[in-house]
Amino acid sequence: MSTKVRLWWVGGLLVSVLIAVMVVAWGLRAGADLVTLPQALLGLLNHRALPEGLAQGNGRLEATEVDVATKIPGRLLEVRVREGDRVTAGQVVAVLDTAALEAQRRQAEAEQRRAEQEREQGLAVGEQRASELDYARRELARLERLASSGKFVAEDQLDQARTKARTAEAALRAARIQVVAAEAAIAAAQASSERIAVDIADGTLRAPRDGRVLYRLAEPGEVLGSGGKVLTLLDLTDVYLVIFLPAPAAGRVPLGGEARIVLDAAPEYVIPASVSFVAPRAQFTPKQVETQSVREQLAFRVKVQIAPELLVRYESLVKTGLPGVAYVRLDPDTPWPAKLASRLPPEPLKDAGADHDPGSDIAPGPKAVTASKRAQGLEPDQGATSGPEPESKSKTEHQPEPEPGTIGPVTTRSREP
Repeated sequence: MSTKVRLWWVGGLLVSVLIAVMVVAWGLRAGADLVTLPQALLGLLNHRALPEGLAQGNGRLEATEVDVATKIPGRLLEVRVREGDRVTAGQVVAVLDTAALEAQRRQAEAEQRRAEQEREQGLAVGEQRASELDYARRELARLERLASSGKFVAEDQLDQARTKARTAEAALRAARIQVVAAEAAIAAAQASSERIAVDIADGTLRAPRDGRVLYRLAEPGEVLGSGGKVLTLLDLTDVYLVIFLPAPAAGRVPLGGEARIVLDAAPEYVIPASVSFVAPRAQFTPKQVETQSVREQLAFRVKVQIAPELLVRYESLVKTGLPGVAYVRLDPDTPWPAKLASRLPPEPLKDAGADHDPGSDIAPGPKAVTASKRAQGLEPDQGATSGPEPESKSKTEHQPEPEPGTIGPVTTRSREP
């Protein structure tokens, strides 16, 4: 090999090393580390391969979290669900000890009955005072008629009659006030009893909405204060992926515009979505998000939402926390490339969630699907009459198990008919 050729080879090698060093330096400056740098470079290549009018960003699949907490302090008697269980709105998930509240309610009911007796007593005293007042007034009227007719009536008798009448009037007012006080005591006892009944009802914790148990934060026997968290639920009808886009792209993102989500654990599927939110203020790009811009550049938070009706169909496959890439269409006239055409996994069986194994979300092979249909009576079992199946048909194809949190196909477990 001539000296000139060797110089060309050395020069090309030096240029390649220089380019590699510059690329690594760019990635580290953009916020990536040595572990995520290959992913960032791959995202950059994909970004450049996107046609004009599309933008992309990295993020993690998230869902709205709802805490089930106590309203009153007390000891936790039982928790009826575990992490990963499916719950429906209104389902009882935990129960507090309400023995003390039951005693308080019986006390309030006793006070109400006592107030009712006091009211009856006040009504009876009122009738007595009214009768006394009527007699005192009639007696005073007779003495006044005698005195006006010229007959002798002692002044002392008239004074006594007037005093009795006024005393009877005051006693009647006091009896009526006693009745009003008793009625107020009855109302107070009723209100106390109703409040305690509400507290007792709050001692039974119910799921505020449909969802899946994410965390079980307390165990039976623990004493919780007011607002103590028992469970955290995931609302599986509100699943989204948050990405960060630079200002030029965020300014062109239409609210409600079409989007696509591709999860790292299931890159063969493309999930249709839409843009539901664009932050009104810019912020620094988080370190764990790899974008084309450097870290000092401001970016806008964009939420890419998956349609609730689609989530209902694939609810047993929805898991949060997985990283993925969201593609947003900036120009409505820009067509989606073939690699971003909507591709969804097969819909799971309706009863798949009953015996669902969290670690079995792998794609079924065509032979496994056929065996499952035979087990359900949807297809005739030809092997039942023609002898055992060949070895190639008796084996179920298996695929590697994806990471937890994927929206992927569900395992179809076949049973021999």
